[in-house]
Amino acid sequence: MVVPGRRTVWDGVIELTKMAQEQCVDARLWASHLSASLKPFVEFPSTELAEVLVSYICWDNNLPLLWKFLERAMSLNLVSPLVLLALLAHRVVPNRSTQSAAYRIYLELLKRNIFRIKDHITGPHYENVMDSVANILRLPELFRLETSKPGVLLVEFVFKMVSLLLDACLRDEGLIEPSQDSSSQWLIKSQDMEIDDPERFNEKNGSHEKLQTLNTIMAIEMVAEFLRNTVISRLLYLVSSNRASSWHEFVRRVQVLGENSMALRSSKVLSSGDLLQLISNRRFGYSDDSKVVSLRKSNAIVDFGSLASFAGLCHGASLSSLWLPLDLVFEDAMDGYQVNPTSAIEIITGLAKTLKEINGSTWHDTFLGLWIAALRLVQRERDPIEGPIPRLDTRLCMSLCIVPLVVANLIEEGENEFVMEKLRDDLITSLQVLGEFPGLLAPPHSLSYLTYLYVHVVAGNMRHLIVEACIARNILDTSAYSWAGYVNGRINQIPHNLPSEVPCWSSFVKGAPLNAAMVNALVSVPASSLVEIEKVYEVAVKGSDDEKISAATVLCGASLTRGWNIQEHTVEFLTRLLSPPVPADYSAAESHLIGYACMLNVVIFGIGSVDSIQIFSLHGMVPQLACSLMPICEAFGSYTPSVSWTLPSGEEISAYSVFSNAFTLLLKLWRFNHPPIEHGVGDVPTVGSQLTPEHLLSVRNSHLVSSETLNRDRNRKRLSEVARSASSQPVFVDSFPKLKIWYRQHQRCIASTLSGLTPGSPVHQTVEALLNMMFRKVRGSQTLNPVNSGTSSSSGAASEDIIPRPEFPAWDILKAVPYVVDAALTACTHGRLSPRELATGLKDLTDFLPASLATIVSYFSAEVSRGVWKPVFMNGMDWPNPAANLSNVEEFIKKILATTGVDIPSLAPAGGSSPATLPLPLAAFVSLTITYKIDKASERFLNLAGPALECLAAGCPWPCMPIVASLWTQKAKRWFDFLVFSASRTVFLHNPDAVVQLLRNCFSATLGLNAAPMSNDGGVGALLGHGFGSHFYGGISPVAPGILYLRMYRALRDTVSVTEEIFSLLIHSVEDIAQNRLSKENLKRLKTVKNGSRYGQSSLATAMTQVKLAASLSASLVWLTGGLGVVHLLIKETIPSWFLSVDKSDQEQRPSDLVAELRGHALAYFVVLCGAFAWGVDSRSAASKRRQGILGSHLQFLANALDGKISVGCETATWRAYVSGLVSLMVSCLPRWVAEIDAEVLKSLSNGLRQWGKDELAILLLSMGGVETMGDAVDFIIHLRS
Repeated sequence: MVVPGRRTVWDGVIELTKMAQEQCVDARLWASHLSASLKPFVEFPSTELAEVLVSYICWDNNLPLLWKFLERAMSLNLVSPLVLLALLAHRVVPNRSTQSAAYRIYLELLKRNIFRIKDHITGPHYENVMDSVANILRLPELFRLETSKPGVLLVEFVFKMVSLLLDACLRDEGLIEPSQDSSSQWLIKSQDMEIDDPERFNEKNGSHEKLQTLNTIMAIEMVAEFLRNTVISRLLYLVSSNRASSWHEFVRRVQVLGENSMALRSSKVLSSGDLLQLISNRRFGYSDDSKVVSLRKSNAIVDFGSLASFAGLCHGASLSSLWLPLDLVFEDAMDGYQVNPTSAIEIITGLAKTLKEINGSTWHDTFLGLWIAALRLVQRERDPIEGPIPRLDTRLCMSLCIVPLVVANLIEEGENEFVMEKLRDDLITSLQVLGEFPGLLAPPHSLSYLTYLYVHVVAGNMRHLIVEACIARNILDTSAYSWAGYVNGRINQIPHNLPSEVPCWSSFVKGAPLNAAMVNALVSVPASSLVEIEKVYEVAVKGSDDEKISAATVLCGASLTRGWNIQEHTVEFLTRLLSPPVPADYSAAESHLIGYACMLNVVIFGIGSVDSIQIFSLHGMVPQLACSLMPICEAFGSYTPSVSWTLPSGEEISAYSVFSNAFTLLLKLWRFNHPPIEHGVGDVPTVGSQLTPEHLLSVRNSHLVSSETLNRDRNRKRLSEVARSASSQPVFVDSFPKLKIWYRQHQRCIASTLSGLTPGSPVHQTVEALLNMMFRKVRGSQTLNPVNSGTSSSSGAASEDIIPRPEFPAWDILKAVPYVVDAALTACTHGRLSPRELATGLKDLTDFLPASLATIVSYFSAEVSRGVWKPVFMNGMDWPNPAANLSNVEEFIKKILATTGVDIPSLAPAGGSSPATLPLPLAAFVSLTITYKIDKASERFLNLAGPALECLAAGCPWPCMPIVASLWTQKAKRWFDFLVFSASRTVFLHNPDAVVQLLRNCFSATLGLNAAPMSNDGGVGALLGHGFGSHFYGGISPVAPGILYLRMYRALRDTVSVTEEIFSLLIHSVEDIAQNRLSKENLKRLKTVKNGSRYGQSSLATAMTQVKLAASLSASLVWLTGGLGVVHLLIKETIPSWFLSVDKSDQEQRPSDLVAELRGHALAYFVVLCGAFAWGVDSRSAASKRRQGILGSHLQFLANALDGKISVGCETATWRAYVSGLVSLMVSCLPRWVAEIDAEVLKSLSNGLRQWGKDELAILLLSMGGVETMGDAVDFIIHLRS
């Protein structure tokens, strides 16, 4: 810098310049003298010289000749053009209104030099020049730079220069207030510099205002040139990748300029449309780099206009099938055998964002994909089978509550109100398009009356319900009622005797009492508004004891199961009711929960159905529900049955009743009866194996943690508020000592045989008392021996009246139950108890304490897996006989498998000459279960025992399961279809080949590669069908392969092998696609076809659509089957191992180049989708924390292979397509992933891509790596041929 007050070499520069100015010396001569005089003292280019010259000119010597001196100094490299431009920008641009001529010269200098930026950053002074530029423009301060790398500074310099121009244009036209930050993207054509005519800038010769206008036009054209120029636009792309907020603001301002500028209209080389087009598109070409990206750019969801029926929508591998994962996840959530601790809202929100990004879809298409999948889900239940499984209520919950909440989440995640409004517009158009699908919109038959009452419109359909659900969430307003065709005049389906309104809710809100008649009415009809349901909750919290019971009953009614507009609030209120506060004046030693016994029992009983539990699961309330049930179990399990309460109806409930209902419900929330051996292979657990009390409490505790996104995520906010309402502190299993003791005993029971029963101990006394109660009618000469007791427990001739029922707390009884059941089984084995007496005794025990069924289940599960008990003959004398319909059950199992495409000839029949046998524990268990009545009172216990019974039977040798199914079909004839279907699922546990066949048929059906009756043209309809009863083939209702797999896979233990099979099927399906979609003749034509051939493009597009569908199916099945652990194993080990081990020696088996390339693209989609499903596209999920390590490891493998450190064994075309496809998908869809990867790995990948000629893809990869790779990206851009 120049130091004032001391004569320096720079004073000589000023004197020389002043003399040359006075004598009108030619600029070349001036520059020559200047160079000669400074050469001994100054190294060129000199920043100080640039500062001196600019200071001299601005503004005392603002003359054309001096500008020529300045230009000559640049041309001789006495000063750096970049430094000079930075200095002039700092001096000239702010004074452009008074120094119009100088501003014009600045624009000309900028035009001449900025687009030749390559020429100005070569040489040894590059780093010093950029440091000077950064200091002049204060780049580190403005952009908070974390590095002084010259490449990064160059990017920021270019961004600063175009931002200054843009701001100047906007302010000059009065379009925007001053702002602090900016950036750019691409376009326009330079002209020769126009500073040689001194008269041109003599403002006396022309209008000052006219020059200002011309300057503004030129500045706008310069902005466009920044966006057009190849090198500059690529540098600006680095800003868009690494300074998103600055870039978005810059884009917004360019749009304001393009839409409103008056000066732009006077330009002869640029139009408003040109400028807007430049800023709307990133001008990097992907088509040469990857067919994957070109397909991804297609943002059409499906040709909806041509589809008029549900069948047309479901079938065919059109672009609608790109949303196949939604259908699979929706249908998977309907499996009542397991609940999910994670909210379906969170899962589907993440999935929708993933599919939007990877499919390259608009939000309109994304919303439409969600609605279509939700409606298909409902339509698959139009003719359901009967059984203890989630029914229509659960499907409607997903369609009319969960999906609207997902859409609300997606809208509220918008960065600002403008974005949110745009998302609402897309929501509106998606709902309007739904009107074109009457087949999908027809409500289920059982819903017709309710639809009328609930929507209050004529001829209500599913779209009306969806719209009402959206209005209730404030993401849509009532202007929807005026949409064209929204209300039609068809009222022929509505009964004429229906009332115009339902008065019960309005009467209640106005103050009508909750008497019995009102409660019955409110239970039958769902609340339609939040005000109504809040009123009920207020009564449940603040009313009298009887009113609390009535209000809880109402909340458990139709408002829970079919109150879709307020269902999330109903679920929340019911969960809150299970954790009532401690009264302010409460001082008793016992738990305050005892005082709420009646209300708690009503709630627990009311939410215990299969549908209700699944609804709680979909809303993410399972962790908090478990946390609320644990203290209830802890408290009521400590009381004897003598403690009881009377309900308003006169029914008496005991502590046993409340405990049993709560404990049974708690156990339904985790897989308590599954042995540890199920939990996976090696370090990879099966999906759901983490469902333990500890895990549920851990998830619940995570809801207490605050997050910056909490206020914008209504679902997470609701979960957090409900958790905090129960307890603001974390809760652990140790907080419930009695539950913990039972849980540890349960684990020991599963892991090893019973031991440790000490004679005379309290547990031994409880065992004897229970045995006496259970077998009091057995002859006195018989004895039952508790395990290791050393004593006998007489069950003599004493009558039922003489032996009183035991008075033990429930926890003490549960502790004794395993020993009781073991003693009973042992006695039965030795003939001291008959099978009928055994079943009767066990039923007496479960009648006495219904919760004991859970411990019986865990004991039987453990004993069956140990295989130490001899089988018993199911002959109809000692044990029930399945022969009456066993052969019928077996035949239907075979037909179900056959119509699904699974042929298992090795299934040995149970009928015929071989007598039916079952292991003793299984025979005892099935005998116990068939003693239960099939009614509402027994439903919750059967729902606990049923899955356990199926699990037990499935784990035993074939044909145990058909025998169990046969016995139950005799008990519940109307459940025949359900029981047979359940039995057919267990075939896959005994025959791995059956799993392979089923998976193969899932692929064939989806891709339309076979002629099976369910397949048609492939797509979602072929994979998932239309439910169980919508089509008939060969006399039975065939089950679509996808449905069978979704209902079966949770029982698979070796999930790693299954996912490897899915991966293998994906590899082979590519060749099948090529053979089926492209004949051999077509394949030959494709090998020689020119790029411009319409035929070649069409054929490849068809093949790529199929390939993408296969990859989507594969990734979905892997994610559902194996979860996070298997996805990590796949990406980290399986895929690399495949690339290394593929054998190329057999030339006969080598795929064609086209097939090899398609295979690489399929693998790229597969890996990206697997990762995206597991981690999400952003960092909101907990699983995303593992992404960097797993993905980094995989990309390191790719980098090592590209560097030649390892050698891959697959086809070259496959390898190149995979690497380029994977990188293309990451940079185009998942930039956040790229930013997490180590910079050295990205550099290695980029170098490898450059060697393949994938230059632009290499630039994109480096562009997204952050500051660490930006310098390398700049170096690459500068030295790349334009």
